[in-house]
Amino acid sequence: MEEYKHVSVLLKESVDGLNVKNGGIYFDGTLGGGGHSYEILKRSSPNGKLVATDLDDYAIERAKDRLKKFDGRFTIVKDNFKNFNEIKNNLGIDAFDGIILDLGVSSFQLDDKDRGFSYLAEEKELDMRMDRGSSLTARTILNEYPEKEIKRILSEYGEERFADRIARAIVETRKNHPINTVGELNEIIRKAVPVKFQHDGHPSKRTFQALRIEVNGELEGLYQTLVDMMRSLKSGGRISVISFHSLEDRIVKNAFRDLNTDCICDKSLPVCVCGKKKEVEIITRHPITASEKELEENGRSASAKLRIAERI
Repeated sequence: MEEYKHVSVLLKESVDGLNVKNGGIYFDGTLGGGGHSYEILKRSSPNGKLVATDLDDYAIERAKDRLKKFDGRFTIVKDNFKNFNEIKNNLGIDAFDGIILDLGVSSFQLDDKDRGFSYLAEEKELDMRMDRGSSLTARTILNEYPEKEIKRILSEYGEERFADRIARAIVETRKNHPINTVGELNEIIRKAVPVKFQHDGHPSKRTFQALRIEVNGELEGLYQTLVDMMRSLKSGGRISVISFHSLEDRIVKNAFRDLNTDCICDKSLPVCVCGKKKEVEIITRHPITASEKELEENGRSASAKLRIAERI
């Protein structure tokens, strides 16, 4: 396979936010190209430990090679980070000093045209699986899901204003032939979206985002996983989460807010009966975004938002 360059987004800001220390135990739930893991292992030398997860076999092999200088200090598990509780229990770990999640698609996944993540890979098949062992692909959705369900996915996960028109066009097209390639889907979208709305970025962008989220179940269980992670931090331990679209960021923001909240009783009650106590402090009242320098060097950082919280 062709070698791809991976550039970790908000690398310094996200790892700075963890206050990494020698001897700490850290969790990188989205290993990807290994950039964040490498920086954590470097800063936690000589005795820090890292657990990292990913679903992509290619990403795991690349990361193992990148991190080999830290052999003996890291464990990579092929699993979804949403199985966090099971992973840490299987490894006999009670609490972490820091946790990091980079919720975006890795650069090499986008650039690997055989994966079908990018709407620029015209001739390639519509796959979009992060885990190549999974059975659900974008082709399955486009050729088998009911029109109503396709519309829902495009509307909810892509926030696509023309979800109904695109879904209808997909169903009409597949009556004549299966929809298999990126180019075929691009053409359907191009015809379905009014011309005057096609100049604000690529017209396929939101549809491809929506399909990728559905294929990989990216939003399912994310809120509860974030809550579980924050509750598994040591006192003073921190979590850094990088999101790339408003749906993810909203979930992160809500999870942080809910664990940052004391009593949720009706204000008319004279005393608290719920017993809820604040569990984290929010370090970033407003999300951190990429610097001008990073934006110039890596255009994919434009939509990234970093939020950081600390366990009380």
